[in-house]
Amino acid sequence: MRGRLKTGLWWVIHLVLTCFISTNSGIVHADISDTNSTASLRAKYLALRDTLSHNQFQLPLNLDSSQTSTDLKGDIYALMDYSFETVSTALQGATHWCDILILHLNVKYCRESGDKPGSNLTVHIGRKNEQALNIAPRMEFKYRVDSISPDYFQIFLDADTGPFGTKNYRIMLEAIPLKDGGTFIHLSYSYAYGFTAKLAMQAYLKTLGSDKVGFTVIKKLPDGKPLYVSGIRGALERNTMRYFLAMNAYLGALSTPPQQQLEKRLRDWFASTERYPLQLHELEQNEYLDMKRKEYKRQQVGG
Repeated sequence: MRGRLKTGLWWVIHLVLTCFISTNSGIVHADISDTNSTASLRAKYLALRDTLSHNQFQLPLNLDSSQTSTDLKGDIYALMDYSFETVSTALQGATHWCDILILHLNVKYCRESGDKPGSNLTVHIGRKNEQALNIAPRMEFKYRVDSISPDYFQIFLDADTGPFGTKNYRIMLEAIPLKDGGTFIHLSYSYAYGFTAKLAMQAYLKTLGSDKVGFTVIKKLPDGKPLYVSGIRGALERNTMRYFLAMNAYLGALSTPPQQQLEKRLRDWFASTERYPLQLHELEQNEYLDMKRKEYKRQQVGG
């Protein structure tokens, strides 16, 4: 009975926690505008300067999230201590994004699709432990560069369909250079959920996810401790942060010799998530490293 319960909850976890969950049939895509620009992103940077200097993350970072009856959206704005040229070059290209995405606990495999290399990604998502690909749901993502110039770039990853009849998932990244030589980035992802997904989310949040929280402080308790957002929105925030930290770990390893980059990315990603154990701790370091080394090797040979 316990084994069957874990199996059922595992499917719920896939539906809820991975950021590759999209919308049920008939639901409109959660809104992320295609019309962002240098001016709008620079205005956001100016508006957030104080927040970037003083926040709970101890990083120059701001996390926003929102939830409606059908939509969820997460946004991270952050300063990165890398040149715009470094960031724009490193974060363009489907293969580069596979090296980023695989750092996440729930991403079991990511590889350019053979029929459209450079524009499509085949991604398998799964549980936080080792898993065979034939039982890890598969999704096909379309990669596109929407805008590229010396002072702005924007890219999108879109998936039309997903597990359990879901569809229309989107992740977006945009960036601008700063005068001090750094880069200001905006990472956003959103999805909508229908009745079936909502039931699955509720089941998860009443069981394995009952003690999980996000980062937004709802209020201060009488003893002075923060009360963090929980539920579906909390799950969204955790994954927003995990993917930002994966991108940061990828950039941080570029200056090391190629044969050492994977190990540095894995160790840096794990260390950065452990800065927020209440929200992000799931595995011990050795468990994570062993699993990801195997998954990366499987990814390199094509499954």
